[in-house]
Amino acid sequence: MRTLISNGTIVTAEGSTAADVLIDGETVAAIGANLAADGLTADETIDASGKYVIPGAIDVHTHMELPFGGTFAKDTFETGTRAAAFGGTTTIVDFAVQSRGASLREGLDAWHAKAEGNAVADYGFHMIMSDVNDGTLKEMDQLVAEGVPSFKLFTAYPGVFYSDDGAIFRAMQQTAKNGGLIMMHAENGMAIDVVAADEVAAGHTDPYYHGVARYPIFEGEATNRVIRLAEAAGVPVYIVHLSARDALNQVRSARDRGAMTFAETCPQYLFLSLDDMGNGFEGAKFVCSPPLRPKDHWDELWTGLVKDDLQVVSTDHCPFDFHGQKDLGKGDFRKVPNGLPGVEDRVDLLHDGGVVGGRISRERWVEVISTAPAKLFGMYPRKGAVAVGSDADLVVYDPAAKRTISAKAHHMNVDYSCYEGREVQGRSDVVLSRGSVIVRDGKFTGQKGQGRFVKRAPADYARVS
Repeated sequence: MRTLISNGTIVTAEGSTAADVLIDGETVAAIGANLAADGLTADETIDASGKYVIPGAIDVHTHMELPFGGTFAKDTFETGTRAAAFGGTTTIVDFAVQSRGASLREGLDAWHAKAEGNAVADYGFHMIMSDVNDGTLKEMDQLVAEGVPSFKLFTAYPGVFYSDDGAIFRAMQQTAKNGGLIMMHAENGMAIDVVAADEVAAGHTDPYYHGVARYPIFEGEATNRVIRLAEAAGVPVYIVHLSARDALNQVRSARDRGAMTFAETCPQYLFLSLDDMGNGFEGAKFVCSPPLRPKDHWDELWTGLVKDDLQVVSTDHCPFDFHGQKDLGKGDFRKVPNGLPGVEDRVDLLHDGGVVGGRISRERWVEVISTAPAKLFGMYPRKGAVAVGSDADLVVYDPAAKRTISAKAHHMNVDYSCYEGREVQGRSDVVLSRGSVIVRDGKFTGQKGQGRFVKRAPADYARVS
């Protein structure tokens, strides 16, 4: 099957140009002006006049079917990757979970079983480490060899995922040997639990106090600590879902002194705030960790994206229904399942708020949603590029189209939207995964099981960039 995308403007992290793209099978075969006039033929031609042709977006932080607080995130790999595709995301990297006391292998195998034969677009895995011991440290080497070269640890959630400094440092030392990358959820979970208990004891049980208890300074302190541990180990570190200027300042300082420090933020920290967590228990819809911050953090995060102190925007997509799941926390905000839906809306939110809003260029938009995650997580130039030989993960994007975000229209398997009623400018009209059209004009044309596991390379880019 040969497909020609004609008359579009190719937008990449490196620049924009008017050119056609010829797809042969699953990869990009040719790029140039007026390819049809040069005698190249195709089975189908997609007219991209007035539209962008961008590399399929990559979300390197999702949680499909994640167990949390006695329930599970609502999106499966089928529903979650389908929703992602509607939003222009053609690859996700999800987090496999090592249960405490079990092996990494058991956790990874369980996630392969969830995804294989179900995902409609390509996927990879990170590995959440709940236990750092001699056995799991050895397992890390094998996972890197299998294309799972990134490992997430937590300074948060004591008794569940929490690792102490010694465990974190040992894991970092191991990545110095095997080429892996440590990803950190950086909040001081021990101190947060003290403040949260004090709030509940004072009768402050509404979801709003979830945001109050998790001080920004606790995120800043933990971010600095794990960066320093990585510097001591001589390895890169990637801070996930950075939400606060306190943490951003630590990342900025580290990068200024030459540390191999990288970080992502998420749309919720750019467009939502602590105010959204008010209104009684309605605020449970917005409970995530780190929490939403006061609005005065927004500009700092946007500046971080402009100046490359933040390299990536991911979603931390982890959807729980408001009715039947989030309400487990009625009477105690500590029991609200943590997580927000967002995998379908990231690309449009960043285009609207970033490009249309005049904060970032369209090239930087493509970089933070696709190219930078591909480079940092060992998928470039197979993914994250519009280049001859790259996978034909492509999006024909209409930068002028407008839509209103609503739970009534979205494809995520969750009963509410964090951005209900927000109008955004920009829409993915045609989405191709490895050369196959999986979304066209608002209709799903792919198939369950079409997505493949992406074997990722070690984190060399993080060591030399």
